[in-house]
Amino acid sequence: MDRLLLDDIFAFVAAIVGMGCFTGLVITWIKHRTRKSLASPDVFRRLDELVDRMSRLEPAIDAMAVEIERISEAQRFTTKLLAERPGSAALPDRSRVGGSTTPH
Repeated sequence: MDRLLLDDIFAFVAAIVGMGCFTGLVITWIKHRTRKSLASPDVFRRLDELVDRMSRLEPAIDAMAVEIERISEAQRFTTKLLAERPGSAALPDRSRVGGSTTPH
């Protein structure tokens, strides 16, 4: 083979291996740095605060859901009572001549 072709192949292989090694070093460095920053006491304190807030939010959301259900049940009951009321028309009486009742 030609000496120039072997040099090009060697340079290509060396570049690929070098990039792989460099990538491995960078990934290892990033993981080490991430673990170091995650282990700080500030992160644990903030996580504990979030857990406390979430534990307070859950009962509040449950209470709101119960109240919304009570409101919707009352609305259904009122609608049922109004629909069953004797002598009340569901729609206004359109049999009158003239249309509008407001004076102009």
